[in-house]
Amino acid sequence: MTGTVAVIVKGYPRLSETFIAQEILALERRGLAQRIVSLRHPTDTKVHALNQAIRAPVDYLPEYLYQEPLRVLRAWWKLRKRPGYRRARSVWLRDFARDRTPNRGRRFGQALVLAAELPAGVSRLHVHFLHTPASVARYAGLLTGLPWSVSAHAKDIWTTPDWEKAEKLADCEWLVTCTESGARHLSEVAAAAGLPARKVERVYHGLDLTRFPPMTTDRPPRNGADPSDPVTILSVGRAVPKKGYDDLLTALARLPAGLHWRFVHIGGGVLRDRLRERAGLLGLDARIEWRGACTQDEVIAAYRAADLFVLASRIAEDGDRDGLPNVLMEAQTQALACLATRVSAIPELIEDGFTGLMVPPEDPQALADALHRLIVSPAERSALGRAGELRVRTRFGFEAGIDRLAARFGLPHAGEPVRDAAAAPAR
Repeated sequence: MTGTVAVIVKGYPRLSETFIAQEILALERRGLAQRIVSLRHPTDTKVHALNQAIRAPVDYLPEYLYQEPLRVLRAWWKLRKRPGYRRARSVWLRDFARDRTPNRGRRFGQALVLAAELPAGVSRLHVHFLHTPASVARYAGLLTGLPWSVSAHAKDIWTTPDWEKAEKLADCEWLVTCTESGARHLSEVAAAAGLPARKVERVYHGLDLTRFPPMTTDRPPRNGADPSDPVTILSVGRAVPKKGYDDLLTALARLPAGLHWRFVHIGGGVLRDRLRERAGLLGLDARIEWRGACTQDEVIAAYRAADLFVLASRIAEDGDRDGLPNVLMEAQTQALACLATRVSAIPELIEDGFTGLMVPPEDPQALADALHRLIVSPAERSALGRAGELRVRTRFGFEAGIDRLAARFGLPHAGEPVRDAAAAPAR
């Protein structure tokens, strides 16, 4: 293809969305010209080196319309007589009738600004997440006549109403999603709407394994018996309901009193203060370190220092759930034994008893039993960690997924010469 792709994201950059940055950078290095458009300004105080390597310029839409009313008004004035305006307004009004929220109004205003301010040379819109960002892309696509496509992930799939998913699938040119479970669900929605199966394709994100060199040393055989050398349990994830950290704290509190361990949590999230308070009530304060949001390099160092990785994912009350958490794959690149729950696409990665252990979600006792089993058995942790690393490094490299995305965007095959994006001038 020729021209620039406007890549629409909810927020940029975000520490928790390395999978998006990894994809943007890889496609940039394949020769795809991109322009990042973010619905929100960044809130993280740190930035990954991965994001710093990206050369694509970044534009920010009005996060709230009242903050930049003249910008929104200018966009409306410019577009009001364009051929696509009536159609876009009609679609938005129909959506608003079914979803009377300020969020719905904000998305149309953001779409107006996006459509009005797109520079010449943009030939496609591509959006990450099927919920609100895809609404902006859909309305902007109608306003401009540009084709648009979607990368769907996790929460966006499971919290978007079926009527909205069906209509967005009908309007977008194609959609990729990063798990088999998500692809199956969206294919069912597409089929019910009479849409062709080719609309939906499963493309695993995988990992750029060059960013995760293997560990070259063995972990000490800690078994929880030495109070001066406790087993380190690590979890990386935002403190939000779907991550199940309250279940994990309950499980940790049920471990035998004579077992010596420490727990390290990396990540921000709205529930972080509440979880720290709960840990105090459970008498776990002295054993837990809350590190907050960290850079990729800091996270990799934490994987290497840990003895065991745990993620207690579950389905939240609003339907939100994980897809295939990158942190599990990342931990396994460091031969770190993983304990997780049977939710969403996690079984697509972890083979229970072979490349990790799995327990049912929302079952703190089963989680406690599995934690106890792995804490006291360094040999089993080592075996699971080695098998997990082999599976990730042979089955979940990101190159295959990037090849399929590159083909969708009309880029040459990986073996063909492309522009060296790394040599492009910085913005």
